[in-house]
Amino acid sequence: MNRSYPLSTLSKVISYRKEFIEIDDSQTYKRCRVKLHAQGVVLRDIVKGIEIKTKKQQFCREGEFLVAEIDAKVGGFGIVHENLDKAIVSSHYFLFDINESLLDKRFLDFYIRTPAFRNQVSPQGSTNYAAIRPNDVLKYIIPLPPLEEQQRIVVRIEELADKIEQVRLLRRKAVEETESLITSALNSVFEKNINQKGWELKPLRQAAEVARGKFTHRPRNEPRFYGGNIPFIQIGDISNSNLYIKQYSQTLNQDGLRISRMFPKGSIVIAITGATIGVTGILTFNSCFPDSIVGIIPNQNIVTSEFIYWSLEYVKKIALAEATQTTQPNINLQILDKLNIPIPPIIEQYCIVTYLDNLQTKVDTMKQLREETIKELDALLPSILDKAFRGEL
Repeated sequence: MNRSYPLSTLSKVISYRKEFIEIDDSQTYKRCRVKLHAQGVVLRDIVKGIEIKTKKQQFCREGEFLVAEIDAKVGGFGIVHENLDKAIVSSHYFLFDINESLLDKRFLDFYIRTPAFRNQVSPQGSTNYAAIRPNDVLKYIIPLPPLEEQQRIVVRIEELADKIEQVRLLRRKAVEETESLITSALNSVFEKNINQKGWELKPLRQAAEVARGKFTHRPRNEPRFYGGNIPFIQIGDISNSNLYIKQYSQTLNQDGLRISRMFPKGSIVIAITGATIGVTGILTFNSCFPDSIVGIIPNQNIVTSEFIYWSLEYVKKIALAEATQTTQPNINLQILDKLNIPIPPIIEQYCIVTYLDNLQTKVDTMKQLREETIKELDALLPSILDKAFRGEL
C-alpha cells in the first residue's frame, strides 16, 4: 500500500533548548557525543569536574534530539538514550525537545538516517568551520503521519531490522565456527603426528635462518632512499595477504638497498610488533623490509616454506604469549629461537600442507560469502527506511 504522508518542518514538533550548568570540580560527570553517519549518541567518557576546562556545559535529557554544530554535515546527530540522561555536552552541540504528542522519537531516530534528511543538512561558513545553526535544524522537512501511524511504522522497521541482525549474527557465527576448524586441524595434525609418529622437534634456527629486517637510516622516511624498483614490504602488506604476499606498497632504490637487506622469494615473514603482531606470510618475490618484521629463510633441503608457515601457525601462540607480557608487545629473536617445530620427511610435509591449504581455502570462501552477505544486509535497512517514509511499508 502506498500512502502519501503530509510533510512538516521540524519547528512544528521540536523546540530548541539552551540551558547551561556550572561544573562542580568535586562532582563526576558523564560526557556524551554523537557518532557520525547518524549512528547514535554514545558515552564519550566519565570524568571529574576538575578535569573539565570549560566550566559551563549543557546537559542532556533522555529522548532529546542532539545535533553537532560542525559534524551535522556528516550525520552528527541522534536521540539521547536513557542511560545518557543528564550527560553533558559542550556549546558546540544543540539540544531539541521533542513534542511526543506529535512526533514519536523513534520515528525521528529512523528518519534522520535517511538520505532524504541528510541531504537537507547544508552547513554555512568557511570550509574549515562549516556549521549549522539551531534555526537551520528547525527548517528541515520530515514526513509527519498521525502518531499512531508513526508507531506502526516504527514497529515494522524494528521487526525487519531485528531479522536482518539475526541473519548477520548467524553469518558471523558460521564464519567463526569455520575459522576454528583451522585451529582444530593444526592441533590435530601436529599433536597426533608428534605423539604417534615421533616426529623430531628441532629449534626453528636449525631448520632455517632467522633474521630481522633491516633499514639502518633514521629517520626512516628519508625520501632519497625510496621510489626505486626494489620491493620494501610493510606489516600492512603481510596483513592484507592471504598466506602468499603478492603485493607491496613501498619500494627502495639502490641507496635504500645498501642500508637494508634483501630476503629471497619463499622467505616466511612475521610481524614482531604493532597491532597485528604475529601476522605471517610467505614472500612470492625477493624483498627488503624494516626491523619490525622478521624473515625466516628455510633450509629447502629439509623443510618447505609452506610447512614452516603452518608450523608457525601452530606454535607461535607461545611467542605471542611471551610478547604480550611486556609493556610494548614484541616478539624478539630469542623468543623465536626457542620455538621448536617438527621436521617430518618432505613427502609428509607436502601432504600436510595440501590438507591445510585446502581447509584454508574453504575458510576463505566462507569469509568471502559472509562479506558479500554483510554488504547485502547493510543495503537492506536503507531500502526499508526509504520505503517506510514513502508510505510503502
